[in-house]
Amino acid sequence: MKTYRLAVIPGDGVGKEVVPEGLKALRRAGEVTGAFGIETADYPWSCEWYLEHGEMMPSDGLDRLRDADAIYLGAVGFPGVPDHVSLWGLLLPIRQGFDQYVNLRPVALFEGIEGPLRDRGPADIDILFVRENTEGEYVGLGGRFRVGQPEEVAVQTGLFTRRGVERVARYAFERARERRRELASATKSNALNFSMVFWDEVIAEVGRDYPDVELTSYHVDALAARMVTAPGTLDVVVASNLFGDILTDLGGALQGSLGLPAGANLNPERRYPSMFEPIHGSAPRRAGQGVANPMAAIWAGAMLLEHLGETEAAGLIMAALRHVAKHGPRTKDLGGTARTAEVGDAIVAAMGRG
Repeated sequence: MKTYRLAVIPGDGVGKEVVPEGLKALRRAGEVTGAFGIETADYPWSCEWYLEHGEMMPSDGLDRLRDADAIYLGAVGFPGVPDHVSLWGLLLPIRQGFDQYVNLRPVALFEGIEGPLRDRGPADIDILFVRENTEGEYVGLGGRFRVGQPEEVAVQTGLFTRRGVERVARYAFERARERRRELASATKSNALNFSMVFWDEVIAEVGRDYPDVELTSYHVDALAARMVTAPGTLDVVVASNLFGDILTDLGGALQGSLGLPAGANLNPERRYPSMFEPIHGSAPRRAGQGVANPMAAIWAGAMLLEHLGETEAAGLIMAALRHVAKHGPRTKDLGGTARTAEVGDAIVAAMGRG
């Protein structure tokens, strides 16, 4: 039987509460299938670590993570530590250092959970977002000049490379081939006449290798509106780093709770470990109460197994998630009274087989 070594970074706030539930589900999936075991290496890197050590992770942090089969992250954020410090000190160094150039975000409404859109159910909301994850608007190029003076200037520059756009486009086309063979591309080429015109050209070039996939380009504002007015017309969406970030948060809202969306930061070639995480924040106001929804963390665990090739185990977790979404128990964010561990236990129990 295989043993997978996971680097676990619970992080801050409710991250410390939902990650244990995710690990319970991962271990149970291995037991039920008889296919693998889970070994963890735990790292306390977080905003609290930053307040004590002056850094989000040690200087050799990436070296410590490098040999893991995957990285399992909880949430990062804590009052008193600016968001840009936590993001640039931990998440972005891991994403960029391990070339995790695909951010994969499924947006699906589970049966039994009421979304915010009237008369829209699970059949209408099932979208897979493929977000470019290592360049674009989040590369950190720029600076501030004459800080604090009346003529202060801030410059932020996006970076788009042919290699970067082409490889994320190719990944998105491949995923579209597995689904409805429809791909939507988010752009704003009417206003961003260099970066987004370039994006459109490269996406279209890659599309010529996929004549069986229908490609439609949408201005990002129109695409956001379509997600609300006609979500069923969208299947796979490819977007730049910034556009993908915004659209997937809207997608999370369509799922009925921020306690549900999960995400994967993938290095598809597997040269480096990929990272899996619930998308909700650390929710410091709810931390320590034992009421956080663990479903996003458990869903992220299913994505982790899918990436490792354990498709049967991933399917077991997803089936259990859907069962609990439909029948309960539910945490407060979904209108219930269950505690974090109760929901985690119910999902583990729903995985069955002995």
